[in-house]
Amino acid sequence: MAEENAISPYAGRGSEVNQCFFKGESSRVLRGVIVQVSSVEQAKIAEEAGACCVLLSEPIHIGIMRMPDPLLFIEIKRVVSIPVIVKVRVGHFVEAQILDNVGVKHFDESDETSAVDQEHFINKHRFKESYFVCGCRSLGEALRRVKEGAKMIKTQGDMAAYSSGNNITETLRNVRSVMADIRFLHSMNEDEVFAFSQKISAPYDIVKKTKEIGRLPAINYAAGGIATPADAALMMQLGCDGIFVGLEIFQFSKPCDRLRGIVQAVKGYNDPSVLAQASFNVGAI
Repeated sequence: MAEENAISPYAGRGSEVNQCFFKGESSRVLRGVIVQVSSVEQAKIAEEAGACCVLLSEPIHIGIMRMPDPLLFIEIKRVVSIPVIVKVRVGHFVEAQILDNVGVKHFDESDETSAVDQEHFINKHRFKESYFVCGCRSLGEALRRVKEGAKMIKTQGDMAAYSSGNNITETLRNVRSVMADIRFLHSMNEDEVFAFSQKISAPYDIVKKTKEIGRLPAINYAAGGIATPADAALMMQLGCDGIFVGLEIFQFSKPCDRLRGIVQAVKGYNDPSVLAQASFNVGAI
């Protein structure tokens, strides 16, 4: 039986992968919804609606999303019981050091639009008891991040859409691309796997593992423009383990009701009657 604080992938999708733990937390990411928040009030709404985690970030300022105030993390941890992931800029290992010092154990290093280092990601192995979420737009990118130590992969689209909630198109394209490449890889022989790993610039051992288990060797969530229960179910039916919802959710007329509908849709993503019920009364877009 999985422990209470384990983050587990959807067990019915491909072979099982090693469980990743959010130590000290009580919730599991299992067909879950992670909600981006920037205040204590938003974190409370997300937990009330059924989110499995919250992702703390500051609002985008002139196209940049920096590390949030560490005090805000402490305040949110006092009022919610679900895990709190905190955003750091790509390559900014000092932001990670600061947050680690105040007790953050779950980091999101996925927003390349706010990267401080275009060539070097944070050395995740230096943060031995921490867990990193990293973004991808292709299978090769996903597997490079897994090799670096990422425990969750966020297959994402246009980050402008992630903040505005207006367009899921690129997210859909990238999710389909990653899933198609995994299916293609799964049918290859050993020689083809080696050549494929070179083609996508990914470590051979991780590519081989992906072939063997028939899925990413990490938890795989989708992010970018997901704003309705139907959007969420679409990502799940394509093979994702869960979804991220951006800050735009709090701009809708009934954010808590909309989030509840999205959570319900993720849990019952294959049942049209559940999805119809989840889509009722979620407020105007």
